[in-house]
Amino acid sequence: MAGVRTERLRLLLAPSDPDGLAAWMRRYLDALETQHRSVNDVRTRRSRLAHFHAWCMERGIGKPQEVTHAHLQRFQRHLFLYRKANGAPIAVNGQRVALFTLEMFFRWLVRQRVLESNPAADLELPKRTDDLREPLTLDEMETVLALPDIETPDGLRDRACLELFYATGIRRVELTNLHQSDLDRTRGTLHVRLGKGKKDRFVPIGERALAWVTKYEREARPAVLVDPTVKHLFLNQYGQPLSPDGLSWRVRDYFKQAGITKRGACHLFRHTMATAMLDNGADIRHVQEILGHGQITSTQRYTHVSIARLHAVHAATHPAARLTRDPDGAA
Repeated sequence: MAGVRTERLRLLLAPSDPDGLAAWMRRYLDALETQHRSVNDVRTRRSRLAHFHAWCMERGIGKPQEVTHAHLQRFQRHLFLYRKANGAPIAVNGQRVALFTLEMFFRWLVRQRVLESNPAADLELPKRTDDLREPLTLDEMETVLALPDIETPDGLRDRACLELFYATGIRRVELTNLHQSDLDRTRGTLHVRLGKGKKDRFVPIGERALAWVTKYEREARPAVLVDPTVKHLFLNQYGQPLSPDGLSWRVRDYFKQAGITKRGACHLFRHTMATAMLDNGADIRHVQEILGHGQITSTQRYTHVSIARLHAVHAATHPAARLTRDPDGAA
């Protein structure tokens, strides 16, 4: 499957026709970069466009003007039937992202006066699914946190990263983008710069996570630092900024060592942190602020209050929650 993705990207990044579909996709991606879109956002759109471009090439569709609404409906069917190397389908939300990417691309082409109308404008996207992942239990969390070998620079860095994930709920890209100056020890906060939606925010960091990050900065970071001008907080073994994909790979490996089969990697810490805060009585708008959600619905969608807490609240507040008289008449 990696070979398929590589070939798709090769075809997209080496357009032969300056007026062809691939060339316009390249221009669109370049325009996104000038708008200071995140690296992860541009990478995702590039991958989705490369998939569509390869599909079009197989059908002899070479120019944007040749793409019709019917073609896009057939591509939507292709996404629905597509199977990855492991036999798994593309998730519904993944299909939505792919189709939304195309809608935005063709909308841009209309603004550039390449097309008169957007062929993707009236596509009916698959219904969004609530991607509620099961959070880690406290025992599972503590097991994972204890796995890194803190006697090594990489292990100490990983422990600091995991503690920071759990304490703050920040996204993996936000964590790998952190600079040393973003940590305010006096106020006990992280300055998350240009998070999702290009918005800055301040996130509280607990004493435990702060202690591990401080230990990493004091003992491990200097051991791998090569270029003193590198400002990123977390570095790989070569002294370069830690990559989001590299971080995800290491987190998955720790989950595997712990025997945890729950879906997710770095994002599972975010989900667990938010769920734990809600379970312990935090106001959902405070959680929204910490997570950096623009809309409260985003917080509601993937931070669910546990059934146990709902039962407890119901039992404590509803006047008919307790059985005071047996339905058959007995007291």
